[in-house]
Order: sequence, then C-alpha cells, then structure tokens
Amino acid sequence: MSHTVLVVVDEPSSGELLASSLTGEGFRVLTAQDGAEGLRRFYDERPDVVVLDLSGPPLDSYAVCERLRALSNVPILMVSARGGEQDVVRGFEAGADDYVVKPVRLKEFGARVRAALRRASMEPVASKTRGYDDGYLTVDLAARRVSIEGQRIRLTPTEYKLLAELVEQKGKVVEFRRLLESLWGYEYINDVDYLRVYVWHLRRKIERDPKNPEYIFNEMNIGYRFEPKVK
Repeated sequence: MSHTVLVVVDEPSSGELLASSLTGEGFRVLTAQDGAEGLRRFYDERPDVVVLDLSGPPLDSYAVCERLRALSNVPILMVSARGGEQDVVRGFEAGADDYVVKPVRLKEFGARVRAALRRASMEPVASKTRGYDDGYLTVDLAARRVSIEGQRIRLTPTEYKLLAELVEQKGKVVEFRRLLESLWGYEYINDVDYLRVYVWHLRRKIERDPKNPEYIFNEMNIGYRFEPKVK
C-alpha cells in the first residue's frame, strides 16, 4: 500500500511540480493551496507525511507546522526559499523534521520523504541505560520524557532521538556520521551543518546557557558528546 503525502503549497507551479514528482515515486499525493485547507485535509485524511511550502498570510509554514505538531508526530518536511540559519532554526523550533532549501532537487526530495517514513516507522529500541537525572535535567529513556527542574519540555521526535542517542553513549564521543545515519538515514551522512543546527536548537532547550554548554559538547571534526554532571 502506498504512503500518503499531503503537499501544502501556496504557489501552484511549485505544488504541481512536487506533487507530480512524488506521484512518480509511487506516493499517493494530496494537495492543499493554503494553510487552512492543509489543516482541514490533514484532519480528514491523516496522511503519512506532510510537505509545507507556504509564505503568505494568514497561516505560513511555521504556523501550520506548530499546529500539526501539537496534534501529531507525523513527519513534516518544510520547503523554503529562505535558507539562513535563523530560518532553519525557526523551522525546527516549529516542529519540522526536515528543512529543504529551494531549488528542490526532486530525486533527493523523494529520498528525504522516504527517509522520513523510515524514521517514523522504526520501533523504539529498548534502552540499555536508565537515562539521566542530575536534579536539573532529567532524561527518562523508558518513558521518553525530558524535564528541566521537574517540568516536562517539548521536544520534536527528532530532537528527542538526538538527545537519547547522546545520553545512551554519555561520556563518549558519537561521530557525526553515526548520528546523521541513525537519526535521518544514509542520505544525510554528509550533512554535518544540518546536524550542527539541530544540536544548537537542542541546546537552547536543555542548557542553562546554550553558548556555554554543560551537557552537549562538540569534539572538533569528530562528533558530539553528552557529558554527565558530577553530583
């Protein structure tokens, strides 16, 4: 059975191009021409993946993404002509799982959609550790819950997977390529800048001072390490 992709694009030519390409890749494609229609179609159809490329009012891609993420863990790919770091971070903050900067390479885009589906279908691996708790930061791997001073914080599914991977290997350096392949798939193993943006955003959620991290450290040109605090 083919997977269903909802393409929400307010520029007809762009929407038709993405829809045609994804149909050619074997997906069942639904389309919507604005954010409100996209939300209605999501509620009615419950697609497996959502693609967002909205720039006009009243609902842009960020707003629609936030609404979808409040309801579901469906994979969301955001497409935009805006490729600055702050734009990408804002997309992740809204809950996007992937951020694709135009011009879109259609074959690569199809691979990214398939990678998103693979990640969503993967069963959680039983944790080998009990997680982490130092009184300030708590990562409960069994319950898939992250808290700061007892208050649960909201992480996107990908953010949680990234933190869990690092906590599982706490005190050890996890190489860039391993993280990229584990979290996003082999299509992403060279996208180190992509990983850096995600780590920066995760730091903003769990670190007291993201510019002076206490937990997630960068081992130059190698990978990242989660360092437990000594009680």
